Order: sequence, then structure tokens, then C-alpha cells
Amino acid sequence: MILQKTADLGYIPKKIVSLVPSQTELLYYFGLETETIGITGFCVHPENWFKTKTRVGGTKTINKNIIDQIQPDLIIANKEENIKEQVEKLALNYPIWLTDVNNIEDAKSMITEIGELTGKSKNAVSLVTQINKLFVLISTPEKPIKTAYLIWRNPYMTIGGDTFINDMLLKGGFINAFADKKRYPEVGITDLQNANCQLLLLSSEPYPFKQKHIDTLAAALPDCKIVLADGEMFSWYGSRLLLAPAYIKKLMNNIK
Repeated sequence: MILQKTADLGYIPKKIVSLVPSQTELLYYFGLETETIGITGFCVHPENWFKTKTRVGGTKTINKNIIDQIQPDLIIANKEENIKEQVEKLALNYPIWLTDVNNIEDAKSMITEIGELTGKSKNAVSLVTQINKLFVLISTPEKPIKTAYLIWRNPYMTIGGDTFINDMLLKGGFINAFADKKRYPEVGITDLQNANCQLLLLSSEPYPFKQKHIDTLAAALPDCKIVLADGEMFSWYGSRLLLAPAYIKKLMNNIK
């Protein structure tokens, strides 16, 4: 079943499978070493969990046979990162907490809910308090920097105004040049040129942009500053939010 309220689980889980990298990192932050028994191949943090925990496939290629072997008493999934049909199939046999995170407020609610589910409410409250304090300290420019953020190549894909990354950009003093779009639209070079961006951020994930991609785009966008960005800092919505404000501040200083 897909749980509607944290109280619906009715017990503190002892065998958790996480299908979302940023939420896996959150479970680690909560100290759920023993309880977390399964993760995806994209759950690369922490490194020791990536090396030792049972891998249950990718975020969009869940191996139900492996999950059936380890018999979790809670699966944590995400509406965007996991495939609906795969989650629904798992929900026939296992309780699932399905998160939906589109902005920082959603992320803080998710942290609180997973804390409640796992018996780590105090840890969750403390984490949210720290996140609030750190984000208040971000010093944004008087005039937001018009920015495009690319997550993919061939075709180029950017982020719309209804995404978590968009909210992170806003908190950092950037304004999304494609905020009028939804989710993750394809864009071409002409679209980027017409957007008249001051800044183009090339994310490290899911596509691993490199310096060579900056060189290619620079020829078409001579008046736009192009910078590589740590995608985890803009798109991971668990305990990684503790590190994001300092990263954003450093990034802003580097592009001035």
C-alpha cells in the first residue's frame, strides 16, 4: 500500500529500502545504518553504504526480485524519480512512503515525515531548524541573475519553474530564464540565445557536463558566462541542504 499518513505505518520500520539517492543520504544522516537494507545503484552517498548495502536496481529500473528476497517493511520512493508503474507494483506487497518534492518547503516536510516514520523525529526537527538558519544567511544580489540551468545534452534539457532546482536557484539569487516552462523541457541553441541569459549553469548530473561542453557552448553564447555546477547541491533535497547554502555563496562569488 502507498501510505497517506505517517501514522498509517503503525510501527517503526526495521528493514528499509530507499529508492532515492538524496533520501538515502538522509537515512544515513539519521543514523539508520542497521535499518537501511537496500538502496539503488545511484545512491552513491555515503560511500560505505554504496559499497556494502544491497542494491535493488536503478531509480527507474527497480529489481523486484531482489526486493522480494530482502523483504523490507518500508520502501521510500519519490513521485518524480521513480516510475509510477514500478512503485504501484511494489505497493501490492510492501508499504511505501511516496514523497513529492518540488521546492524547499516540500523538502523540509519530507524530512519531517521520514523522521516521524523512522522514529527520528527529534533528528528531523533539528535538521530542519539548521536548514532554515543556513538559508537565511544566503546573501542574494540586489538584482537576480538571469540564469539557464542545463541538466542534459543531446538534446539539451533545462528546468522549468515548477521544479525543486528552480526554487534552489531563486533562493540563491538567480532567476530561471525558463521559469515559464514546466518540468524539464528540451531547448536548442536558439532558445538559449533568445533567452539572453547572463549565466548558464551546466549541471554535473544527471548528465556529467565538462569543460569541453563549456567550450562548445561559449562559441554560440559569447555574452553569457558559462559555469559548471554541482548538481547534487541544487537537486538533492535531504541532509545535503546543510551544504547547499555555502556552495551557492561560493558559486555566486566566483561568477561576479
